[in-house]
Amino acid sequence: MAANFWTSSHYKQLLDQEEVDVVQPLDREKGITLEEFKLIKMQMASYISKLAQHVKVRQRVVATAVTYMRRFYTRKSMTEYDPHLVAPTCLYLASKAEESTVQARLLAFYIKKIYADEKYRYEVKDILEMEMKILEALNYYLVVFHPYRSLVQLLQDVGMNDMNMIPFAWGLANDTYKMDLILVHPPHLIALACIYIASVYREKDNTAWFEELRVDMNVVKNISMEILDFYENQRMITEDRINAAFSKLASKP
Repeated sequence: MAANFWTSSHYKQLLDQEEVDVVQPLDREKGITLEEFKLIKMQMASYISKLAQHVKVRQRVVATAVTYMRRFYTRKSMTEYDPHLVAPTCLYLASKAEESTVQARLLAFYIKKIYADEKYRYEVKDILEMEMKILEALNYYLVVFHPYRSLVQLLQDVGMNDMNMIPFAWGLANDTYKMDLILVHPPHLIALACIYIASVYREKDNTAWFEELRVDMNVVKNISMEILDFYENQRMITEDRINAAFSKLASKP
């Protein structure tokens, strides 16, 4: 695994937001809007997290799996590649990449347990076949850097590494995977945005510390606003909106 983010395939594959916010032509034909595209990806990130709890893997594996899933859909359509199969397959692939291997048959078992709908009850062979398609779409680049390590180090540096602050900031970092931030920004900037939000929320003035950092604070603040906007918009997400998005995806064009 690459030791330096700046020389890694992850860094080389960072995208502009405009490149991430693209609904593939086949999905557009189904009437999928950009907001629905984001909603489906968010639901699949939650699905990966739910599966991960059943098979008992680390948060890092979940984060890597979600990154694979989001990266995959910048290149492939949901119409051709069902998210309900892509999501668990990304978890399977991430478990191997992060050296916490989960057997495909265990994932197939829990897919059937979680989804009562027959059309989403995939078998081991489906996961193994999809794995190859995902690997090809990712160009076999599996290294992913996450904000967690930077977050812990930076919290210690700023003097906010108490037992109340670490879980709060860590929770913010976890929630960033409900968005596409990891495809667009270096992980240390995402970590700084989480610390920035935590500082404001806990009324801790870290202005001098932030000013000493050699980072573009406009970017950090923009990431922070995107996270806060997500929380605000999440309140308006209903089960009906989610079901409507998936209904479009399942319909014939």
